[in-house]
Amino acid sequence: DGGLPALYAGARLFLYPSLYEGFGLPVLDAMACGTPVVSSNAASLPEAGGDAAILLEPGDERAWADAISRAGEKGDSHDDMRRLGIRHAATFSWERAANETIEVYEKLRTRN
Repeated sequence: DGGLPALYAGARLFLYPSLYEGFGLPVLDAMACGTPVVSSNAASLPEAGGDAAILLEPGDERAWADAISRAGEKGDSHDDMRRLGIRHAATFSWERAANETIEVYEKLRTRN
């Protein structure tokens, strides 16, 4: 795990063609390291990737090939994806997750 940030940061692009994902932490990890993300639009990945990732149907091979070609090229689009990803990933934190979980428990507690 200690080497993952260097791998993410050294990659030109992070591809995540998952069919099902619990939340999508690898997407956020890649974005936090400044790596543009192309991900499937399955399960929770649209929330994890937001507007900063290119989200595709997992089985659409042509769309994946086009996205890889477009997003992998150096230039304005690649740089924009890097900046958007860093900004998007910064909106997620373990503290926020804990606070939102506590809020759910509090709402459930007051219902009973």
